[in-house]
Amino acid sequence: MRFVSILIALVILLAAGTAGYWWYCMEKPYGTIPADGVFVDIPHGESTRGVGHLLQKNGILRSSTAFEIYARRHPKRTLQAGEYFFDHPLTGKEVFEKLANGDVFEQPFTVKEAETIFEIAHDLQTAKYMSAEEFLKAAKDPALIQDIAPGAKTLEGFLFPATYNLPRHASAAELTAMMTRKFREAVQQISPTALVLDPSKPNESLLRKVTLASLVERETPKPDERPLVAGVFTNRLNKGMLLQCDPTVIYSLEEIGKYHGTLSLKDLHYDSPYNTYLHIGLPPGPIGNPGEASLRAAFQPAETDYLYFVANTHGGHFFAATLSEHVKNVAKYHRLLNGQGDEPSTEEANRLPAGSSAHKGRL
Repeated sequence: MRFVSILIALVILLAAGTAGYWWYCMEKPYGTIPADGVFVDIPHGESTRGVGHLLQKNGILRSSTAFEIYARRHPKRTLQAGEYFFDHPLTGKEVFEKLANGDVFEQPFTVKEAETIFEIAHDLQTAKYMSAEEFLKAAKDPALIQDIAPGAKTLEGFLFPATYNLPRHASAAELTAMMTRKFREAVQQISPTALVLDPSKPNESLLRKVTLASLVERETPKPDERPLVAGVFTNRLNKGMLLQCDPTVIYSLEEIGKYHGTLSLKDLHYDSPYNTYLHIGLPPGPIGNPGEASLRAAFQPAETDYLYFVANTHGGHFFAATLSEHVKNVAKYHRLLNGQGDEPSTEEANRLPAGSSAHKGRL
């Protein structure tokens, strides 16, 4: 009897010791994490035991067994697959919570309004997310939007400006899918019927709206001006006037790597379907990726008589309904630029031309 009692006591002590050790494993931080941290990739379909062994092997857990027992005591919490980053020691409980919450490693990447696919590709490569070539290959494949914009040649205009949280090894295909999905969500909020094709209304196609929005985005940084700019372009389109939009020429030069920061008169004669100084109507596709304000302006342009606008030296524009008004605004712009005030001198007023060639901002 005494032997049995001693054996039972030893078993109890062993059990208590084991339980205490498991408690210690789960309650106390473990590991020496290197300065650059540790990445652990949890595969899809991995068992709880497999996850524990993987974490212990990488120096994140003191005991995979303690981790497995703790996980089994919380059957309603599921460990999420993905790549996790550890930059300091955690308790076993904290590791469990991290995986159960799916706190996978993500890197924020921001696409700014008006950026082109070429600029986005450059930013991605600079930040070492992926090569510019890889992104451009995906961005030049319009398959993701063929159902809503069958005439689109690339994804330009449909890569919605926003901040995206990317895994460490994000693919270009994954990123463009995220961006076009975000675009659809934004347009759905602006115009619920815009994503439904209507062949009977070609002038209201989504591709035309997005193209117009991209011009508006590149013309003004002021959200409150965008409906007015959209109204100007809409009026000029309705009258069969040249849009004469500098950013379309810039885009045509960027496509061939010949834009160097300024436009010359020679550039304005570069024969490209995107050159709205030479070709009436919208360019064949967007010249950048517009944000929500510009998209909304393209769907709801201001009802106005304006046909012209020119910079006002304060980030905005002067708008005019007639060419003579526009000529005066251009002169005002040059005076402000030279620090000469708003109003022309008598001599200058007498020699202001009535105007000949029409352009929204260049005379």
